[in-house]
Amino acid sequence: MASITRARTRRAGRYGFRHATRMEWIKLHSLRSTTWVLAAGVVATIALGAVTGFNTRNPHGDPTNNVLAGIAFGQVVFGVLGVLIVTSEYSSGMIRATLAAIPRRPLVLAAKAVTYGLAALAAGQIAAFGSFLTGTAVLRAAVPHPALSQPTVLRAVAMTGAYLALVGLMGLGLGAIIRNSAAAVATLTGGLFVLPLVVAGTHKAGPFLPELIAANSLSAVKPIQAFTLSPWIELGIVAAYAAALLGAGCWSLVRRDALHRSGLALREPVRARHRLCERRAIAAQALGWPAGR
Repeated sequence: MASITRARTRRAGRYGFRHATRMEWIKLHSLRSTTWVLAAGVVATIALGAVTGFNTRNPHGDPTNNVLAGIAFGQVVFGVLGVLIVTSEYSSGMIRATLAAIPRRPLVLAAKAVTYGLAALAAGQIAAFGSFLTGTAVLRAAVPHPALSQPTVLRAVAMTGAYLALVGLMGLGLGAIIRNSAAAVATLTGGLFVLPLVVAGTHKAGPFLPELIAANSLSAVKPIQAFTLSPWIELGIVAAYAAALLGAGCWSLVRRDALHRSGLALREPVRARHRLCERRAIAAQALGWPAGR
C-alpha cells in the first residue's frame, strides 16, 4: 500500500515547468491559425514600414521612427493573439483539461507567458528589423539613411521588437482576467488607442502610456520634448504594465472557478451536468430504484 501511494504521488507531481511549457508550445504551434495570424502581423508591419519609408520626404525628420510606424498595426495583432490564447480555452472548455493535467494554476499561466512571450519576441524582432531594412531601402535620396551600425538606431529597432512582445503579454494577462474574447480585445484596443486620445492634452500622462511610449520614445532616435525619460525607463514602464496584468491574471486564475467566465458559468458544463442527471434518472428507473437515490 505504501509503494502504491508513493507511485501515485510521483505520478501526480511529475508535471513541472518544463512539462507545462512543452504542453503550451504544442498547443501554440499545433494551431495553424496562430502561426498564420502571427506571420500576417509580421508581414503587415513590414509592409507598412515600407510605405511610410517611401512617403518620408522631410530630410530633417526621424526616418528611423517613420519606417517603424508599422508597429501601430502590429501591436494590435500581437495583443489580440495573446488574448485569444487564454480566452479560446475558456470558450471551448479546454481549460478544464489543462488544469486537470496541471493543477498548479500559476504554473499554467507562467508557461503560457513564457511560451508565447518568446514566440512573440522572436516574431517582433523579425517584424522590427524587417520593417527597418525594407523601409530604409525605399527612402528617397534626399532623406538621410540610418544604419544599424549606429547605436541609437539599433537600440530603437530592438526595443520596438521587444515592445510588440510586451503588448502580447499584456493581452495574455487581460485574457486571464476577463476570460471573454470580445471584452478583453475591446479593453486592450481601448487602452492602446482610445486612452491616449483622451489624455492627449495632458503632457504629464503621455510618457506613461504604452502606445505613446512606443511611438515617441522606443522607436525614436531624435528626442521629443515631452518624453524626457530614458528609452530604457520607458521600456521598463511597458514591462511593468505587462507584469501587473499577468499578476492580476494569475490572481484571477487562482481565486476564480475555472468554469466561470466573466462571472457566468460556461454553458457546456451545465448541459453536461444535466445530461448526467438524466442518465442517472433513467438508470434508476430501469433498476427500480426510487427517485433521488
